[in-house]
Amino acid sequence: MSTHANYFDRRFSLNLLHPKFWLSWVGIGILVLFSLLPACIRDPIARVLAKLVMKIAKKPIRVARANLTLCFPEYSAQKIDDLITRNVENFAMILLGQAELLLRGEAHLRKRVKVTGLEHVHQARAHKQPIIFVMPHVWGIDYAGLRLNIELPMVTMAKAHRNDLFNWFNNRMRSTHGGGVYMREAGIRALLSELKQDNSFFYLPDEDLGPDKSVFAPFLGTTKATLPVVGRLAKAGNAQVMPIQIGYNQKTRQFDLTVLPAIKPSTMQGKENEALALNKAVEQVILAYPEQYMWFLRVLKTRPEGEPDIYS
Repeated sequence: MSTHANYFDRRFSLNLLHPKFWLSWVGIGILVLFSLLPACIRDPIARVLAKLVMKIAKKPIRVARANLTLCFPEYSAQKIDDLITRNVENFAMILLGQAELLLRGEAHLRKRVKVTGLEHVHQARAHKQPIIFVMPHVWGIDYAGLRLNIELPMVTMAKAHRNDLFNWFNNRMRSTHGGGVYMREAGIRALLSELKQDNSFFYLPDEDLGPDKSVFAPFLGTTKATLPVVGRLAKAGNAQVMPIQIGYNQKTRQFDLTVLPAIKPSTMQGKENEALALNKAVEQVILAYPEQYMWFLRVLKTRPEGEPDIYS
């Protein structure tokens, strides 16, 4: 890690050439090679790879099925299986191309990501306000972050990977356009400091951080533990809160990114109201491209008293 305890170190170190990382280098090399291929060649290969993932990723698929069963009780088992299949397919397509975010320039990124709704960003910037973009865990999140970083100064926050090489590679990629990458341990105070320096960032409100300080609120077909902190953060940092939708279009082989209007501050007054507003924003993003949400995450780990663990 860098001398600044809150940031990931993006500099290359000779330690990353240690033999323990050689297999990881092979994996990165494969991703680099795929990212150099045109999407019309890469996507069919990804579809084949997705079939292999379906056979070996048994545990993540069980988690995804549990999430989908609870979130969409009206779905048949067949419909859930179809959604999981499409989810894995989109994961493979986006993963195989992701190294392009590090290797290709701004012009390529503008071509790959089609943006609508930038007028909401421009309006906030005209009022000298930074933006907290609400974005749940979707496969195209890095494309969204880097594309918006072209439009305005941004930072991000990421969980450290156990593999130092992957830490270096991912965070070099995420800072391609100058944005800093905080470690999660930096906390909310670091983000508030960035807002006051006119830097925007993504907030991922769908992660289950446990019952401490969380509030249960309706979420799709169930309830979810949500941490209500964005409203206060936005108020303290004079920021607007805007949901973001992004999905990979297999026909155009582009990402469609939509910036939605800012959430009204009045709807986030009080913890319960804020949790409800955040969950509604997350629903809006997920339902735009339900096949591209990271259903493999344990986002419903914390359950109301008396409800069983859905993942056991």
